[in-house]
Amino acid sequence: MTADRQPDRTPENPTPGTPARALPDVDFGALPGVEFSALAYDVDTGTTLFSHAAERVLSTASIAKIFLLHATLRMVDRGELSLDERLRRRPSERVDESGLWYLLQQDSLSVFDIGMLIGAFSDNFGTNVLLRRVGLDRVAASAAELGYTDSALHDFLRWPRPAGAPSRLSSGTAAEIADFMARLARDELFDAAHSEVLRRWLGAGADTSMVASAFEPDPLAHYYYTRGSWVWNKTGTDSTVRCDAGVAMTRESRVAYAVFANWEPDTDRVLEVMPLMRRAGEIIGAYLQPEIYGRAADAASGPEDPHRTPTED
Repeated sequence: MTADRQPDRTPENPTPGTPARALPDVDFGALPGVEFSALAYDVDTGTTLFSHAAERVLSTASIAKIFLLHATLRMVDRGELSLDERLRRRPSERVDESGLWYLLQQDSLSVFDIGMLIGAFSDNFGTNVLLRRVGLDRVAASAAELGYTDSALHDFLRWPRPAGAPSRLSSGTAAEIADFMARLARDELFDAAHSEVLRRWLGAGADTSMVASAFEPDPLAHYYYTRGSWVWNKTGTDSTVRCDAGVAMTRESRVAYAVFANWEPDTDRVLEVMPLMRRAGEIIGAYLQPEIYGRAADAASGPEDPHRTPTED
């Protein structure tokens, strides 16, 4: 297993460079009362497409379930767990809303199938069952070993949260989560076989409503190239959070991205936030495939400034 950082490719020290053509822009500061943390960069060259408060720590809802999946595969890699092991759910672990298992009759599933439910539908019931087997301590240690200090899964799924429980399920920065996705794309978290398991889990993700929406993939089946591009991702949502992180790629280039938005409780900013999430995807698309996505992205932003280059806010 390889977990070492690649200093010339991380968000903290990207390789200098600008895209071959001027990209459209997105104003992540356009919505008063909404905080964004956002970053997108070329996995192989380090070229930054956009960056806004990339080190800002925000609530990330279900995004940090990626650390549970990572810790699970580390256990498999070390021979401490089998993907074929069956786990039985308990009534006390049931959490409705996100997921499918709470709607199914089957009381036990393999570790592989639970991972698939979490990747595909952010399954809350499955998260609690797998977290019981893996342990929050292992999940925390796994993230720490990767060098992350501001991104973590803090708790089981519990609604409402009892007194004394962590105030939020997970938190993180765009810089760290985009780095995780880039390292997964480069097979640096595990060997190629285990990397492919995690990518398949995330590649089944049915939520393509945010950044990924710019590529208009089939929400239920998109683990392949569509119009020459391929996207796999993990999202997180609750009443004050919209988050999307993943990798968009062609056969020539790969872009790791993370775009997180938080806003105040008792307000509804979803209809304002979602267009900016899609806009971020349009910028990525224009970088990867200007002949397909560039014209639409330019039209959305108005006349292009030929002298503009990507900037960090």
